Amino acid sequence: MATFSSVTRQHILRAIEEYDDRGRDAFVGVYGFTPTPAHTFEHDERTYDSKAVLGVAHKYATGVPARPEDLIDAKCDDAAILRKHGFVAHAPASAAAAPAGKTAAPRRKAASAPARKAVVPEPELAICPTCNTALPATGICDECG
Repeated sequence: MATFSSVTRQHILRAIEEYDDRGRDAFVGVYGFTPTPAHTFEHDERTYDSKAVLGVAHKYATGVPARPEDLIDAKCDDAAILRKHGFVAHAPASAAAAPAGKTAAPRRKAASAPARKAVVPEPELAICPTCNTALPATGICDECG
């Protein structure tokens, strides 16, 4: 059984690129998948087959594409994996239902991430050529003078 812990957003984007290049029918056919209209996700205002794309993303992550039967397994929640990587994924109503005795939490729209500050490299320390200690802001070594 395939695990998807090594699949990253970059692997999924590479699989989407291949999907776009080949077209849906050729893409799912080459890897042995059948179209699953109930399992889709969106990227750049286009809809993709989540099981096929995730199976091919597994190939980019590990070198071996996931088999269609690996993605049919109830333990593989393709929608949850894709959401974890920032995609808008849709699962069929039966898969989205909460297990008996548990209440599903209401879904919220993901908040946009705050803008990150630019990374500023630390300045290089000036080193005394005589004793190899860091120089103070004055530029004159406290040890050597």
